[in-house]
Amino acid sequence: MSLQRLCVLGATGSIGASTLDVVARHPERYRIFALSGHRRLNELADLCRRFQPVYAAVPDQASADCLAGLLRGAEMLPEILVGEGGLEAIAAHPQVDTVMAAIVGAAGLKPTLAAVKAGKRVLLANKEALVMSGALFIEAVQASGATLLPIDSEHNAIFQCLADPATPGLARKGVRRILLTASGGPFRETPAEQLVEVTPDQACAHPKWSMGRKISVDSATLMNKGLELIEACWLFEATPEQVEVVIHPQSVIHSLVDYVDGSVLAQLGNPDMRTPIAHALAWPERIDSGVTALDLFEIGRLEFERPDEARFPCLRLAREAAQAGGCMPATLNAANEVAVEAFLAGQLGFTEIPQLIESVLKGVEPGPAADLDAVFAADNTARQLAREWLARR
Repeated sequence: MSLQRLCVLGATGSIGASTLDVVARHPERYRIFALSGHRRLNELADLCRRFQPVYAAVPDQASADCLAGLLRGAEMLPEILVGEGGLEAIAAHPQVDTVMAAIVGAAGLKPTLAAVKAGKRVLLANKEALVMSGALFIEAVQASGATLLPIDSEHNAIFQCLADPATPGLARKGVRRILLTASGGPFRETPAEQLVEVTPDQACAHPKWSMGRKISVDSATLMNKGLELIEACWLFEATPEQVEVVIHPQSVIHSLVDYVDGSVLAQLGNPDMRTPIAHALAWPERIDSGVTALDLFEIGRLEFERPDEARFPCLRLAREAAQAGGCMPATLNAANEVAVEAFLAGQLGFTEIPQLIESVLKGVEPGPAADLDAVFAADNTARQLAREWLARR
């Protein structure tokens, strides 16, 4: 068994922590070659001491100086790289075999794409990379021969339920549709009139998953499911009409695949991100993830509901952006990032998040995502429009 050298982008986030937990269980299989962190430098320093990476990447020189100070006297000091260039360098490093792409938001696109272009085995937890640049991203995967494995629990479940994931197109796989499950978030049963009063802490209190604050808010608005719908279209060559969102409060069935012969295959497991991470790390093998075995008797029953897009319009907005194509998904994502940041800062109400996003979407003309320059131009325009909307309210 050859030792796999890993680069973990976003090591101090929840996905990074789960990845390192799985890796620590299998020291004979995995070696941490590089880590990146953003502002949690104390945590990054602790990880550097524990895993002794060759490289660490941070956002700027001040962060690099701080990390170097925190690591003074450590047994092994990593080489500290800075900025976007540092992230791209560790993601594409010749000695890296596998890259966990777990940086949240648009900031994760370029380093993830660098890993793809370098032909790495890419474990994709950064859904925004595909949302923003779907066609360009998939073309890069095909051109480089990179291996792309989904980490979102829903997409990993779909991958596991496909008999032959490598066969192009759903029809050739015999698939009728994809059923993308969603927990419904913390406000699944909250009356619409009460959503106006939702606080950031309430929105971040997810009933099933332990996640970062941005993705927790996205789950509460159902935008996370909308982004996952777009991601599923690119990963599995599906149209938006072939992806149906199903509310499943227990979060035990992580997604389903409906075949034309009437068979429906589902992947089940406890809501713990270490399961899809372990699956992707070892694929096509299986390794222990540390996750407790599923007890169906304790669960008792499984429930399913249709999503209420009137109360949670972000899901509708994401589907419309997917149908429009081009740069509209990048516009959607950028507007959402600004809206969520403003909500978490107390500058925007919970129900105003979709209002801001819809205003931005209506304020731009759909354009083709011909290259990364076009994608980032759309991203910048959307952020500017979103900030102008915030200034007017």
